[in-house]
Amino acid sequence: MIRSKAAGASPATSGPTTPVGKLAFALTCGSMLAGVPCVALAQDAPTVDGQPATSPTPAPSPTPAPTPAPSRNTIRTISVAGAERLEPTTILSYIRLRVGQEYTSAAADQALKDLGATELFAGSSTIRNENGNVIITVTENPVINRIVLEGNERLDAEKILPEIKLAPRQIFTRSKVRADVARIIELYKRQGRFAAAVEPKMVQLPQNRVDVVFEISEGPKSKVRQINIIGNEKFSDGELRGQMVTKQARFTRFFSSNTSYDPDRLAFDQQKLRQFYLTEGYADFRVVSAVAELTPDQKDFIITYVVEEGERYKFGDVEVESQLRDFDGEAIQRGLSMQSGD
Repeated sequence: MIRSKAAGASPATSGPTTPVGKLAFALTCGSMLAGVPCVALAQDAPTVDGQPATSPTPAPSPTPAPTPAPSRNTIRTISVAGAERLEPTTILSYIRLRVGQEYTSAAADQALKDLGATELFAGSSTIRNENGNVIITVTENPVINRIVLEGNERLDAEKILPEIKLAPRQIFTRSKVRADVARIIELYKRQGRFAAAVEPKMVQLPQNRVDVVFEISEGPKSKVRQINIIGNEKFSDGELRGQMVTKQARFTRFFSSNTSYDPDRLAFDQQKLRQFYLTEGYADFRVVSAVAELTPDQKDFIITYVVEEGERYKFGDVEVESQLRDFDGEAIQRGLSMQSGD
């Protein structure tokens, strides 16, 4: 029974009537359909000389170069340390260093010079570079609290203080102190005290303030110890010294003011010498030089004149011509103080 059914069933396998037949038919159709696109693609693909052409391989995109790391000498940041009264931005405006620039020793030295030129900072300011982070350390000059004079006995403070340019609430700078010392010494020189000395001192106070103290050593009044004259032949040194207002210091003239050295009096004495020689007929006389030098002990002066006397001129014939009716020329001539040969 089983074999006969199997034999009788073979004609019926022509159609998908059984589940097994349906599965076989579906697999067969799937295989046929899968082959169709392959044939179509093969026919539609471009050919070169009868051979299928291969599509070009796209070029690889270039890899971007890595961004270089910033150099250690490139300035990344600039900071200020030690500032008390001034803002950091104000301090940075005084220098030329900027973020993004290359840090060099020359640029740092120039920045320190620029800070020093402001006279707002002491000379201890520094600049250092830490891997691009520039740190500027400054020391601000103090503020003046008051000006003090010590040792001035011959000159009152009312005469000295107007000569001093430093004043309270100003910024202390050494250049201004040196200038004020020179002014005080010059004031004493006008008084004939060329041995005067001034020593400035600074007294530190809280809150970065100072008292400026000028210690003055007035010294004695400078005298004229000796007057030398070079080039005089017709007149002796004593005769010429007698024409001068300035006198040599002697024990007999100890309290005389004319023995004190005075630059203005030195110029006046040159005029006195010229006047004396002119009255003696030396019209070409001149003072070549007049030099006042301090003695080695810095107390007195030695004055040296160098002169040229020139030729002595005399009057020749002296005549008076008068066209006035009531005036006789000869009578007038007899009354003249100048005569031939004078």
